[in-house]
Amino acid sequence: MTRSKKQPKSLAAGRTPIVKQHKARFSAKKGRTIIRSHHQLSKSLADAEKAGNAELALRLRRDIARNGGLETYQQASLLGQSSDRGGDSSKVLVNWLKALTKHQQQPLKVLEVGALSLTNACSCWELMEVTRIDLNSQTPGIEQQDFMQRPLPSCAEDKFDVISLSLVLNFVPSKEGRGQMLRRTCEFLHSRISPLAADNDGESFAPCLFLVLPAPCVENSRYMDEERLQQIMESLGYVRTARKLSPRLIYSLWNYVPGTAQPKTFGKVEVNPGVSRNNFCIVL
Repeated sequence: MTRSKKQPKSLAAGRTPIVKQHKARFSAKKGRTIIRSHHQLSKSLADAEKAGNAELALRLRRDIARNGGLETYQQASLLGQSSDRGGDSSKVLVNWLKALTKHQQQPLKVLEVGALSLTNACSCWELMEVTRIDLNSQTPGIEQQDFMQRPLPSCAEDKFDVISLSLVLNFVPSKEGRGQMLRRTCEFLHSRISPLAADNDGESFAPCLFLVLPAPCVENSRYMDEERLQQIMESLGYVRTARKLSPRLIYSLWNYVPGTAQPKTFGKVEVNPGVSRNNFCIVL
């Protein structure tokens, strides 16, 4: 498929300032408020910077800093994923992968983007070899790296069987950046059935992308629904093989089959009119 030679923009350009604070235990309600506020302020900051409004951008950065910055956001996100709150989305990924690789003997290479923990479900299954990255690593063992600036694989050994984007795409501040991120995942996945995943019964495992979004991003957006998301993913060569909807999140697993890719343009198109809907959008 044809790809733009233009270098993808760093996610860090739209990421908000880091403010060092003492770690705190948040209530579930307070954690959700912190996460929601941080996303709203981050989006407003990205819009202000895009419009060249330096005064507004400065004011928004100060507001974000007063709220605790990126570190407080990460603490709230990590606590929301804690086992006592049942929030570890990687449990779903591991269960799906186990069902697909019943006779698996060699580890699947996994790239976890936006990793916050070394003790999620991925760490408990010996058949996952996980590379963890995040813009603001809080833990040794998680590489501090912007996925959009990660060097492209130079050989098959540098590619992965699975990429996890769990509550990552919705954090990207621009609709264009979200499209760039999805397109870039294709560069890091094996382009054919992984030889590491073949079992003795002739079954095989196709490379895949694990995508988790807040449910309102596809259930209550003016510019996105499941049909449109599927059209975007299929244009990149992805085929959905699993789906789960909870009251707060939508989980999906997409096999990467590049031979099925049909590059198309997806702009900002209203698919669900309504004043109560949000503006989540992906432009490709």
